[in-house]
Amino acid sequence: MIALAGTVALVLLVVLTAYSPLLAVRTITVEGASRVDAAAVSAALDDQLGRPLTLVDFGEVKRTLETFPLIQSYVTEARPPDTLVVRIVERRPVVTVAVDGAFTLVDAAGVVVETTPERAAGYPIIDTAATPVDSPGFAAASSVLLALTPEFLAQVDSVSAPTPDSVTLALTSGQRVVWGSAEDSALKARIVASMISNPGIPNVTEYDVSSPEAPITH
Repeated sequence: MIALAGTVALVLLVVLTAYSPLLAVRTITVEGASRVDAAAVSAALDDQLGRPLTLVDFGEVKRTLETFPLIQSYVTEARPPDTLVVRIVERRPVVTVAVDGAFTLVDAAGVVVETTPERAAGYPIIDTAATPVDSPGFAAASSVLLALTPEFLAQVDSVSAPTPDSVTLALTSGQRVVWGSAEDSALKARIVASMISNPGIPNVTEYDVSSPEAPITH
């Protein structure tokens, strides 16, 4: 009986502690924000303030964070005694779309990340007339760009992909790279980088790595 009473008392203590106002949310910390306004995210979640950490409404947290289009994913952490941590992963822009004199950065899903009056450095332009953002070609082009090293990506001026198997890169040097599909992109990138740096291949206007086992130049 004494052991049972002790167990019951321990359970009650744990329950009372977990639901105690001493463990209520008093601070919401947002981590990983760059383009997203961390203060705005925290303010949008302020209906969770005052709730015990064990009673945070994570369904409501999810619905709130879905209203921020630049948030791709997130995880939460209850950090006793009184802090709710939200770690967000922002959408990563991959290409630039020129629209009505402005430049829009979009991610691999075609979601607008940012619009600027000047073209942002480091992001190739894509012609959405030939490659709409909701097309399989756009998905293939995005996959290719995400596979490139920063050094290689800096050499890419524009990208086109009327079909998923016809990705083509235009380099800042004026040369073209016929990429083909997004398959084996890491291998293709290494091959192109090697060919570009090879002084024994002069006067090249086009590199074709659509068949990486047999790359050719023109």
